[in-house]
Amino acid sequence: MSPGMSGVAWQARLEHLQATGRLPSVVAGVMQDAELAWTGAVDADLAAQYRIGSITKTMTAVAVLQLRDEGLLSLDDPIGRHVPETGYAAATVRELLSHTSGMQSEPVGSWWERSPGVDVATLLSVNDRSGAVTGEGEWFHYSNLGFALLGEAVARLRGSSWWEATDTRVLSPLGMARTTYHPEAPFAQGRSVDHFAGTLVDEPHQDTVAMAPAGQVWSTVEDLARWARFLAEGHPDVLPAATLREMGRAQPPAADYGLGLRLLSHDGRTFVGHTGGMPGFEASLFVDPAARDGVIVLTNATTGFETDGALEAFFGGPEPDPVPAWRPTTTVPPEVAPALGVWFWGNTGIELRWHNEELQLRSLRSARLTDTFELRGDRLVGTSGYHRGETLHVVRRDDGTVSHLDCATFVYTRVPYDPAAPIPGGISPGGISG
Repeated sequence: MSPGMSGVAWQARLEHLQATGRLPSVVAGVMQDAELAWTGAVDADLAAQYRIGSITKTMTAVAVLQLRDEGLLSLDDPIGRHVPETGYAAATVRELLSHTSGMQSEPVGSWWERSPGVDVATLLSVNDRSGAVTGEGEWFHYSNLGFALLGEAVARLRGSSWWEATDTRVLSPLGMARTTYHPEAPFAQGRSVDHFAGTLVDEPHQDTVAMAPAGQVWSTVEDLARWARFLAEGHPDVLPAATLREMGRAQPPAADYGLGLRLLSHDGRTFVGHTGGMPGFEASLFVDPAARDGVIVLTNATTGFETDGALEAFFGGPEPDPVPAWRPTTTVPPEVAPALGVWFWGNTGIELRWHNEELQLRSLRSARLTDTFELRGDRLVGTSGYHRGETLHVVRRDDGTVSHLDCATFVYTRVPYDPAAPIPGGISPGGISG
């Protein structure tokens, strides 16, 4: 924990995440000594639910360890003892919890997070062992499918659904009333941000059904602070601290994964928790069990937030430089639309994106912003970089389709060295050619 850091500094870091990640909204909390020391938001309601993706796995894992502590299963049980229909019957509970079972990462079929869920019988019938990537216990391979099997084992041993068992025996004793299976108002709408235009697309909030134990749950910063405190301290009605310490130990051959918990090193300390992602959402929760401080970040963007970097974003490094807040594009001007996308200057790849009412030119190799343009009437005029003051022309063929872009003899084409376009000119040692 950075000593003496204030809420103002944390808010500045959150605003930097929003601006650089193009996040429609974002909320965060910083914990000190197991208490929320600060919460912040950008374009968001702090009370709103966000989908937490694979942070759900930590809850499923706790439900499994409860069963182990009660003597209802062993970590060395083959999962087939509890879910005999699975093709992965020989994989142990421990291997599933630590992603060392060798099973495939995703279930057979369409993108499960974005498609209507299937029932358990269907999931088990189409996922035989033919998708295995390695043998049991050989190496770490993250598997969402494995946690669906663990959730089904919980359901069968409890005689209820996975969610009923988790909600009743894990979440309710911790007072996590705003952690739910389906979203309950207020909640954030999942969004995807168009890479070039900066416009928003609503993502579906699918019920993942049999895959729910891997990533279904919705929650809030306040509820997840309760969860982080539990991961650090335990709770007499859920799991003791000793069992949580066991969950937080690496499980060879996994170097940085325990029993349903990720282990993240930062500033000489080990934090436990998880990251999460679902269509339209990203999440991160990590806590240091020794010092009992940590960070929680939730956003409604499919991409843009480096979830592994949450600790560094709030606890490490110098203060970020101020940057203007990002605002989603509502309308792309017709003069701008043909210029968006990937182009080539000779063999050098660049991209043009519309960002906060300006056109940005970035290197594909380094992602470095090199030039900006603004729309003046019907002209795109350079405002920074080598092209400052120059006009970017959209050159069309006789049939009206776009041939190439031209800015002071710099020719940008959709394919490298397009023979149908003029020879690209311009030498820019410190500009776009770098």
